[in-house]
Amino acid sequence: MNWKNIKVNAAGNGFCLEGQAIFGPYKSVLKFHAPGLAPVEDETGSYHINSEGMALYRQRYLRTFGYYCNRAAVSSEQGQFHIDTKGNAIYGERYDWCGNYQQDICTVRKGGDYFHIDWQGHPLYEERYRYAGDFRDGYACVRQADGYCLHIDSQGKALHPYRYLELDVFHKGFARAKDEAGWLHIDLAGRPIYNRRFLQLEPFYNGFALVQNQGGEHEIINEKGDCQHKI
Repeated sequence: MNWKNIKVNAAGNGFCLEGQAIFGPYKSVLKFHAPGLAPVEDETGSYHINSEGMALYRQRYLRTFGYYCNRAAVSSEQGQFHIDTKGNAIYGERYDWCGNYQQDICTVRKGGDYFHIDWQGHPLYEERYRYAGDFRDGYACVRQADGYCLHIDSQGKALHPYRYLELDVFHKGFARAKDEAGWLHIDLAGRPIYNRRFLQLEPFYNGFALVQNQGGEHEIINEKGDCQHKI
């Protein structure tokens, strides 16, 4: 059967296909991800099943998560790490926390420090951060020890010289950022694309973004920061 058609049931403890129950019930499940594997938990522990409902491996974990880039994060008594699509550990290190692989790179935490690891589990760079987010379109946001955020590339190098109080990943060439005056949008060079500042804002959607101005009103602005209409 096509795993893409298998859905989590309404109770969140099994799977159904075209409205008919096929696997379960379990204690809990998460949805199927490529290449057709899903995390489940029963009385023996947590593990992954394939699209036929069969366990992928014999090991059992405290918790299992979905596959991303053919890697899945699992939690054991020794810590968290990633396994491949056969259930084998990718690397020997164990972390306090693991994220999901995005663009073959993953964020992890050990001893309070965040950083990124590559496809084989090797650290991408020497720096350590207070927080490190997922990569998107080749860049990620990290928070330094001084509390300021920056964008880094897949080699761990700063994309631009600017630092912000808050920072988001790029979406269609622009990122949300916050400085001492408020929220704004910046370009790939880290520069503000307009002079205004807002209480909050959303990413641009086809050239326009929803914002809340300093007076508390909601506006739709264009990429020049000009109000198109108020809501």
